Amino acid sequence: MKSDLFASENMAQPATVPGMTQQNAKSIKYVVSGEMYARQGSMIAFRGDLQFERKSQGIGGMLKRAVTGEGLPVMAVRGQGEAWFAHEAANCFIIDIEQGDALTVNGRNVLCFDAALSYEIKTVKGAGAAGGGLFNSVFTGQGKLAVICEGNPIVIPVTPQQPVCVDTDAVVGWSAHLDTSLNRSQSIGSMVRGGSGEAVQLMLKGEGFVIVRPSELVPQKAS
Repeated sequence: MKSDLFASENMAQPATVPGMTQQNAKSIKYVVSGEMYARQGSMIAFRGDLQFERKSQGIGGMLKRAVTGEGLPVMAVRGQGEAWFAHEAANCFIIDIEQGDALTVNGRNVLCFDAALSYEIKTVKGAGAAGGGLFNSVFTGQGKLAVICEGNPIVIPVTPQQPVCVDTDAVVGWSAHLDTSLNRSQSIGSMVRGGSGEAVQLMLKGEGFVIVRPSELVPQKAS
C-alpha cells in the first residue's frame, strides 16, 4: 500500500529513551517507565502494559474547581509502554522546568507532565473573582511539562519598567513570581454605552514572561 500518509514524519518511531518527546506539532509521545501524569481524556493511543487511573486533587483542589470551573483534572499513567497525548488538535509545546523555576499555567492548557514535577492549584493573587483567572496550577521541581495552545502562542517579556496586561480568557501561563492584580481599562462612560468588551485584564508586574494564545475562550461544547 502506498500513500503520503506513510511518510516518515507521520510514522511512530521505536522508543529509545524514557520520557516525553514531541511526536509532531499536535501531539506528545511519552515512553512510560513507572509513572507520569496527563490531562484526563487526552490519551489518543498507547502500546505496552499501561494503566490509567484518575488522580484525586484533594478536598482543597476539588472545592476550588467547584467554585471556579477551572482546575487540572489529572490521570496517572503507570507501567511500561508508550502513550500518545493530544487535545482537540491544539498545538503542543514541551517546557523543561528546572530547580528553582516556578510556572503558573491555566489548567485548560496542561496536557501531560513528569511525575517528578509538583503542582498545586493556587489562587491568583489580586485577581478577585474576574474571568477565568482566579485559580491556576503552579508547577515546581525539575522535569518536563507539555502545554497546549489553540494557535501559535505569543510569549511577552515582563519587566519592572513594562508591566503587561492580559485577557484572562487568552492567558496560558506566566512566571509564577510575577505580581498579579486587576487592571480596569474601560471608562465608566464606555460601560454605560454598552462597553468595549475589554473592561478588566490581569496585570503582571516584575521580571519574567507571560504566554498568551491568539484567541479568547472557545464556547464549551454541549455534553
